[in-house]
Order: sequence, then structure tokens, then C-alpha cells
Amino acid sequence: MLTVSSNSPVSIEECCAEYLLYIKSVRGLSENTVKGYGEDFKHLMQILTPQKPLKDLTLEDLRGCVGSLSRRKYGTVSINRFIAAVRGLFAYCKKFGYIKSNVSLELKTLKAPKHLPRFMTATEVDALCMEPEKEPLLWQSRDRALFEMLYSSGCRVGELANLKFGDFSPDFKTAVVTGKGKKDRRVYFEKDAVSSLLAYLAERKSRFPEREKNGGSPVEEVFLNQKGTPLSEHGIWYIVSRYSGVEGTNRHVSPHAFRHTFATAMLAAGADIRAVQEMLGHSSISTTQRYTHVTTERLKEVYKQAFPHSGKQD
Repeated sequence: MLTVSSNSPVSIEECCAEYLLYIKSVRGLSENTVKGYGEDFKHLMQILTPQKPLKDLTLEDLRGCVGSLSRRKYGTVSINRFIAAVRGLFAYCKKFGYIKSNVSLELKTLKAPKHLPRFMTATEVDALCMEPEKEPLLWQSRDRALFEMLYSSGCRVGELANLKFGDFSPDFKTAVVTGKGKKDRRVYFEKDAVSSLLAYLAERKSRFPEREKNGGSPVEEVFLNQKGTPLSEHGIWYIVSRYSGVEGTNRHVSPHAFRHTFATAMLAAGADIRAVQEMLGHSSISTTQRYTHVTTERLKEVYKQAFPHSGKQD
């Protein structure tokens, strides 16, 4: 920890650096979260003097930072993450005696507009999953397996990118993934996903025979790029974007849309919301409850279209 004395106050820059190390090494937060907080602290130091003692910051200083981000047209989600990062920083510094009071507690988050998760219809999912076979833009069997597994499991993109052979059951019908907060959970793959995965693995073996030794693979990650190295999270985003907007979807699709579609389909089919929460790896039930609004809106739409007297005047 930093050494604090009355003659050498701890600067904003020093506190930010130590806190980032703490949330990465001790709390085990994801690389994306740590990177995001790092960007937030860059904003903090751009607006305020990096060498200014953290204990000298006032509530007005912090509100000024939020106002500056708002004037730069940052969205509500980005500003609220900035506030969360600053609150975490101040709480950490107070805990270890770097500051006497936590002025960030008075910093109010912005009310976020409610956006229903974007999901695909069953027809759109089928069209997108079949697209690599009709228009093989990159690596047909791999891309089909990616799409089928994203939809079948509800995995986050990073979870799928990090899947290793040792994470799977012998029949490839289940796998253990490491989610946010380094929490493990079991996910499931239906027959189309398993079939697509096995087809990809067979082609992977023929493409890179030098990597297959004694029935194992020096590259433990399941999904590879064209060079035979592990496929990154950004790589999956790129692959989905290449196929996005194909005939049958008529819209831009992100990898996360598969997850939204999985959750919506499960709840629409009557799955228990607690079970869906577990499958998605949500720490809070309120996050999962967003999808109940989606299914409710869908039911309203179906009612309007199907009920004989819907929208008609007496």
C-alpha cells in the first residue's frame, strides 16, 4: 500500500493506479472491467490535475467531471460507470486511511432510460446460423458452430472465446465457463450445436494436423482463427458482423443478441426465471427480469395481431 503522511499527500494518479491493481489482483474483476475503470480514471485526470491530492477533491469537483462528460455527449451508461469507478476509488481510499471522508457518496447516478434487450426471432436465428453454409465468408464450419453455441448456451462472447477442451463434458453437451467475477457455471448445448461443434473440430484437426498430438491439442482453446491461434473476443464480434444483415435478419446483429434471444426464448417457453438467471450467470435477478418485459411486449403484439376484436371500435 501507499505510504501516507501529512507531508506527502497521495495524488489522484497514485490512488487510481493502486486501486486498479487492487481490483485486478485482489478482487479478480474481469479484464474488461479493469480496462473500463482505467479509461474512467483517465477522464478524471484529464479534467482534474493528476498530481492533486485525492483528499482535496470536493463534491463540486466530482460533479464538474460528470458535467464535463455530459457536455462531451457521453451516454448515461458511460457516465454511470464513471461514477461507479469514482465511488469504488473513494471507498477503497477511505478504507485504507488515504482520505478521511468519502464525498463521492453524494454523487448521484443518472436515471438510465429503459431499453429492452434486442433479440432475434426464431426465423432470424435459423437464417443467421445457416448463412455460413450458404455464403462461407470466413471459415464455414467454425462460424456455424460459433452461432449455434452462442444461441444454445446463452454464453457471453468472452466466455465462449475462452472455452478450452477440458471445460467440456465427454459428449460436448455441457461445459463449465468462467463468467464475471471469476464465477464458474455450467452451460448446455443442444444437438444442433453439438453437431456443428464436432464438424468444426474435425475440420480444425485436418487444417492444423501439426497441432494435434496424441489425441490432444497444444492449443487448448477450442475456437481458432485462420492462423491456428486462439480466436479472440474481438474476432468473434468481427465474424458476427460479417454475416450480420443477411437476408432473413434485416438488421444489425451483435454476438450479445444471441444471449438476449436465448433468455427471451427460455422465458417465453415457461422456464423458471431463477433457472434462467443461473444459466446466464446473472448475480442479480433484476438483470434477468429485463427479459420478462421483452416477452410481455411480444405477447401484446401477438394479441393485437391475432385477437378478432383487437383495435376495433364497437
